[in-house]
Amino acid sequence: MNLKKMLILIGVLIIVSAVLAACGGGAATTEPVTEGTEAPVAAAPQPEMPYLAEWQGSGHADVASEPFRHWDAEDPAEVPTSCAKCHSADGYQDFLGVDGSEAGKVDAAVAAADAQGVTCVACHNAGTISKTTVKFPSGIEITAGDDVRCMECHQGRESKVSVDAQIERFAITDDDAVVAPIKDDQGNDVRFGFRNVHYYAAAATLYGGQVQGGYQYEGLVYDSKNDHVEGYDSCTGCHNPHTLEIKVEQCALCHEDVSTVEDLKNVRMVSSVKDYDGDGDVTEGMFYEIEGLQAALYAEIQKYASSKAGVGIVYDSAAYPYWFADADGDGAADQADGRAVGYTTWTARLLKAAYNYQVSLKDPGAFAHGNKYIVQLLHDSIADLGGDVNNMARDDAGHFAGNTEAFRHWDFDDEGNPVYEVEAACSKCHSASGLPQFLEHGANLPNEASNGFACSTCHNEAAWPERYAVASVTFPSGTAVSFGGKDADGNFVADEGNMCILCHQGRSSTPTVNKALAGKDLDTPDAKIRFSNIHYFAAGATIFGADVQGAYMYEGKEYVGQNMHASDDGKMNKCQDCHDVHALEPKVETCQTCHDTTDPTAIRESDVDYDGDGDVTEGIKGEIDTLTEALYARMQVYSEGAGGVISYDAYAYPYFFNAEGKGYAAWTPRLLKAAFNYQYVLKDPGAYTHNPKFVIQFLIDSIADLGGDVSAYTRP
Repeated sequence: MNLKKMLILIGVLIIVSAVLAACGGGAATTEPVTEGTEAPVAAAPQPEMPYLAEWQGSGHADVASEPFRHWDAEDPAEVPTSCAKCHSADGYQDFLGVDGSEAGKVDAAVAAADAQGVTCVACHNAGTISKTTVKFPSGIEITAGDDVRCMECHQGRESKVSVDAQIERFAITDDDAVVAPIKDDQGNDVRFGFRNVHYYAAAATLYGGQVQGGYQYEGLVYDSKNDHVEGYDSCTGCHNPHTLEIKVEQCALCHEDVSTVEDLKNVRMVSSVKDYDGDGDVTEGMFYEIEGLQAALYAEIQKYASSKAGVGIVYDSAAYPYWFADADGDGAADQADGRAVGYTTWTARLLKAAYNYQVSLKDPGAFAHGNKYIVQLLHDSIADLGGDVNNMARDDAGHFAGNTEAFRHWDFDDEGNPVYEVEAACSKCHSASGLPQFLEHGANLPNEASNGFACSTCHNEAAWPERYAVASVTFPSGTAVSFGGKDADGNFVADEGNMCILCHQGRSSTPTVNKALAGKDLDTPDAKIRFSNIHYFAAGATIFGADVQGAYMYEGKEYVGQNMHASDDGKMNKCQDCHDVHALEPKVETCQTCHDTTDPTAIRESDVDYDGDGDVTEGIKGEIDTLTEALYARMQVYSEGAGGVISYDAYAYPYFFNAEGKGYAAWTPRLLKAAFNYQYVLKDPGAYTHNPKFVIQFLIDSIADLGGDVSAYTRP
């Protein structure tokens, strides 16, 4: 045992001793006083119990409340093993095994009279000192710090896994069919019923898709753990562990106009630029976005229950089993024998949506714990019931979309084991901490997988809120450039746009392609040739054109360099000039300053017919699209003679395939160069604005190099 844990254990023993003393745990043993002797020496004062006053005002100490008195009238009056872990200190210690029993389960019920809240020894004991993991109802195990003792209870009691297990048990093949009862092993009827996540499942909300506390629909990806900011992404980071109160004064350090817990409902990060509930308000706090989605989902649940399940439904959060029949449609629960009638006309689809609705309600702090995960659950439930989600947003802007492949790719290894670590070669651009780490050390190192970027990815925490100053960026070709240019002494000048192109530069270039193809015959298939992938959104390489050689540039041809758009006034030349730095969307309204449109795809600045189709009114994007299609057609003609017709799939690695659907392996150097440029255009969807003349040049050259007729084209 290390020194820290030894000191903690000693402290625990002192606390336990104090508890025993305070409760009369030991009797005084002074000698009888005889006449004429000196007055007895006063007993030494007992040590004061730390944090006692704070704990006494908390929910954990409210022994008269329902969580601890629920079983008083039961027969027998005891907290059952299924509940004792979280509703009694004895049960929690039993679960930990500190009472000598097997760890990981509660062996014995606890007398209701002994359910005296969550006391000091529940969390401060030899078992919690070494506890580092917690298993969620989904079966997924999380490794964390001291907060695992909180998460053992605040994790809920159901998950996607248990909901699916019930659906499988009833052998449901039609999600819209009302499910009939089945027989158990004793021949008794078993009904298909509602699954209750239980109260305050904050940890399930916090860890989101990682632990599957909500019902996650097949084929959709969900946000992972809500990282928030370092130091405020855990239970005890945001809550006082004894009073349980939120550290509102800490929230106010970053969030304006926050002085009370109620004010937190108005918090909305700058990354939350979408209208999630579709009400047109993108300034309201995330609490209200979720509230809007809850109302929309409840309406869809009621609509579906009446029209599909055949019986209306109403919800009551304060009455078990929460969902009640409303056959007459009056908005109130039907009554029978003086009691509300529980809902029984469940379909699998209705269960999933109702489960997610309650998940969002049973964690009153969900808007802070994991708001985007809850948004996704509600959005998907509405859509699955047939609701209109056209005006609702599910996913964040790319940098903050923690549910996308760009951030979730590294969650598991090839065998499905959890990893949640981004490898060194990818971490700079695919983790929240990778870019700051690269700027500090000048090297790529593995980083923990994140739920999208954080504020601290681009803003220097040491000089908040300044953004990192980047003087220059070296591209895969080995060339260094800067949006700031150079000063009189030839030194690069830092510019905020440089931070963007640290990632948006691609991962290959003319020199890397040439190196891989050195010494090979241009038209001879070679099994050793592998496709070179430029990677996604290489906008920086497009903007700087020939200066950084991101696309394949053919020997003997001239290419334009950096695109100096609107160079007369020096504006609209950089990433931040044309894109909102948080929403990432183009500032299309600024286009209208010079162009008669806010649609960038309709803009052209020349009457030259580059693609030879006779249309000189279409946007420059139309010219590039035609040339891109012509290049693909030429690649297929060429490949037929080289080793089989090639096909392309932008969503499947390795992107290029043969007629049998296998990865293309009959590469010639000439075909590889053209394919590299073809994918380059597709992987930068804004290439037509970033540097259109450069793109047209290498497309025409690629077609020509494959033997295509380019006589109708005009090369800039």
